[in-house]
Amino acid sequence: MPYPNYDGKHDLEAFITPQDFVKYARSRKSIPEEDLNVGVILCYQRSLLKQVLENEETEPLKVTGARFHLLKSAENRVAMCGGFGIGAPIAAIIMEELIAQGVKKFISIGTAGSLRQEAEIGDIVVCNRAIRDEGVSHHYLESGKYALPSAALTLAFKQSLEKAKVPFKEGATWTIDTPYRETIAEARHYQSEGVYTVEMEASALCAVAQCRGVELATAFAISDSLADLKWHPHFDSPLVEESLYRLFEAAKATLQQV
Repeated sequence: MPYPNYDGKHDLEAFITPQDFVKYARSRKSIPEEDLNVGVILCYQRSLLKQVLENEETEPLKVTGARFHLLKSAENRVAMCGGFGIGAPIAAIIMEELIAQGVKKFISIGTAGSLRQEAEIGDIVVCNRAIRDEGVSHHYLESGKYALPSAALTLAFKQSLEKAKVPFKEGATWTIDTPYRETIAEARHYQSEGVYTVEMEASALCAVAQCRGVELATAFAISDSLADLKWHPHFDSPLVEESLYRLFEAAKATLQQV
């Protein structure tokens, strides 16, 4: 059976567009009338959002079903967006609604599981391609193994990490909707292909960005490991928290410059 099930879907117009929703929300005075001329950092860990709000002076805005804060240290040209949960479907919805309000550059930062011994807890991995093993991307792009982040924005993000002397690795990620249906056979297969990480958002967000003509870069802090084909969780490790904040700082610096 092909996926999506309806043949030729990618040539058809959507019944409801993000612009329709934004128009509706503005008619109800739920969001501002003005478009957003900002770069957006998408985050998934509540602990990171909490840390940013403790350390940064911010201006909250109601622009989506998420927590959205302009960063005054970036002259309100960069915003932190979080508090909407995890996974491709909700992240794609938030991204779509922000694009419809004028956002053109995104950096997504979160945690990921490691598939390789050399990617240890707290290590940072910058994504250069994402395996499309989730459902969202297939409704935006024709079938294909990978979705790709923006080359230019990814390069700028890496340069910000290098300038801050933050070590990182770069490689492929495996994006899947169902963490409780990852199998040892799949992990072994992707290890053989040299894939670094497994997570839940990257390929979908890359597909949305490509479809909508905006830029997205994404990177992860390693929070758990499947490298020896056993699960080793370290979600509360200080190394993970430190790396997430370094990713935030590099993302902020990048979006201020581009």
